[in-house]
Amino acid sequence: MEAYTDFAGVYDTFMDDTPYEKWCTFLLKLLHRYEKKEETSDSRLLQEQNSILDLGCGTGTLTELLAAEGYDMIGIDNSQGMLQIAMDKKERSGMDILYLQQDMRAFELYGTVGAVISVCDSMNYLLTEEDLLSVFRLVNNYLYPDGLFLFDFNTVYKYETVIGDATIAENREDCSFIWENYYHPEEEINEYDLTVFVKNDKEEDFFRRFQETHYQRGYRPEQMKALVREAGLCLIASFDADTQKEVTAESERVLMVCRQSGTKELTK
Repeated sequence: MEAYTDFAGVYDTFMDDTPYEKWCTFLLKLLHRYEKKEETSDSRLLQEQNSILDLGCGTGTLTELLAAEGYDMIGIDNSQGMLQIAMDKKERSGMDILYLQQDMRAFELYGTVGAVISVCDSMNYLLTEEDLLSVFRLVNNYLYPDGLFLFDFNTVYKYETVIGDATIAENREDCSFIWENYYHPEEEINEYDLTVFVKNDKEEDFFRRFQETHYQRGYRPEQMKALVREAGLCLIASFDADTQKEVTAESERVLMVCRQSGTKELTK
């Protein structure tokens, strides 16, 4: 069953407590700390250096925040439903954002970008190391020289120990959901089955019910570091994405900062 079809319509409702502004502030801090912009009078090159690709942009909330900071934004997502909501936000805000419906494992751009970001578990939807490596190599290919790649991922520890085989339910005025979580330790795959009830616009006493199944894979920091290096990227920093401090054995989500480095393997 394809993910983020019907669920796209209620995604922002159930994610309304997500700290997008906090994430944006932290990403901006890292971009300003590590970016190396080349002095040039070529307007095309200046635009490429100032551009950011939001890979797995979803409904475009973070994309909009970064656009408001003056970056030229491109958003890529594989879900038509999620992108339609992002386009609706773009129409309301008037932001000049380019949205593309593409599979991140084979995305294509017309030029390079100064940075690529991918947050909110997008990388966990890649269930094999081969798929991750394909994405990392494409990122390295489309980054401007010395450009930055910032991405996060949920760890094996989070899926195995924190979430486990849990059931979560939430009831809202116009919609509710039941989230049944199953962790498969041998494959290190997290499966969650979503059952969502949404109030019918025309008949208030009736709710429409739909289901989606999502699969995510947990990764270990050392595993990610090896794939980053194999793709030709240079890992320059990593953080616990929730505390914004040092990564520990109990970090549930890790954010890595990498730099474009051509085909050379560079390590910190």
